[in-house]
Amino acid sequence: MEALTASAARLAAARRIVVKIGSALLVDTETGHLRLDWLEGLAADVAACRARGQQIVLVSSGSIALGRRVLGLPAVELALEQSQAAAAVGQIRLARAYESVLAPHEITTAQVLVTLEDSENRRRYLNSRRTLGTLVDLGVVPIVNENDTVATDEIRYGDNDRLAAQVASMAGADVLVLLSDVDGLYTANPRLDPSARRLDVVPAITPAIEAMAGGTGTALSKGGMKTKIMAARVAVRAGCAMAIMEGAVHRPLTALAEGANCTWFEPDGDPRAARKRWISGMKPRGRVMVDAGAVAALGRGKSLLPAGVTAVEGSFHRGDPVDIVAPDGAVVARALAGYDAGEARIIMGHRSDRIAALLGHVGRAALVHRDDMAL
Repeated sequence: MEALTASAARLAAARRIVVKIGSALLVDTETGHLRLDWLEGLAADVAACRARGQQIVLVSSGSIALGRRVLGLPAVELALEQSQAAAAVGQIRLARAYESVLAPHEITTAQVLVTLEDSENRRRYLNSRRTLGTLVDLGVVPIVNENDTVATDEIRYGDNDRLAAQVASMAGADVLVLLSDVDGLYTANPRLDPSARRLDVVPAITPAIEAMAGGTGTALSKGGMKTKIMAARVAVRAGCAMAIMEGAVHRPLTALAEGANCTWFEPDGDPRAARKRWISGMKPRGRVMVDAGAVAALGRGKSLLPAGVTAVEGSFHRGDPVDIVAPDGAVVARALAGYDAGEARIIMGHRSDRIAALLGHVGRAALVHRDDMAL
């Protein structure tokens, strides 16, 4: 009953949920065909979450598995170019599958393909964050996958557990659910040690917890439990609770809310507070001076518009940290710049509706968005 209450309450309280789906859940490994009944159950869960006013992002494997069958490629380790070809064919089918099961619930889907570079490069990270945020705010369910058609080993996540955690961090999610082939984290490998017990809750990721994960292959999914712990570390640092559960059950999110076995990893605060801490800890690369009106607006939780900027110091790029400075010289916020320093100097003091004319292209209304600011 305690596990049921905890899971149900955590899911019900979440504003934004990221769900990771592995290939083995989506695609029958023997036939290479889609598990349509299971996917329809997941779609019903997504629709139920949406009906409660929650936003959902799905991180889904399966493109290579689907494309492999279509191309008649053997069930062995594929060469990079074969994997990329299979992904190119399979991505279309994967997107179509999600569209077909969510459309009856009047849910619009979008395909978002990313690589590791998109989270490591600050400019790409901001672009990806804005795109995901805009999609879910418009009521769309993004289907995120690694861009296997172009990603090489140097720019790959390599597993969708860590990709899902990075997406959860990027999207400011409250909950990340890893639908796995195991029902949680055990004190030892339960296949080898009959005395192993499952942990209901992990308050903090300690060396002892990492030791329980063992090496690659603890779980059947690629990378095993070790990558799930790595994912948990990313998620909880971003203020996102994470659950590992066995995902093959019909309507897995409903099962989780009704008390299915799982392990919850406790978050470090909430997503918004975690992001503010991350920004405030950065070393500024420039200064943006503002007038008293802008200081007052920032205090009310508003974004910084160009009209309130009086001067720009330093050389910085979009996404770099800058200090926002009041007329008396006090630093009132640290933020991620929405424009390069040169563009900021051109548009400072002007209304946002003048930005396109001043820069020669359509820009963002805010010089610094409120989500990218720590007061």
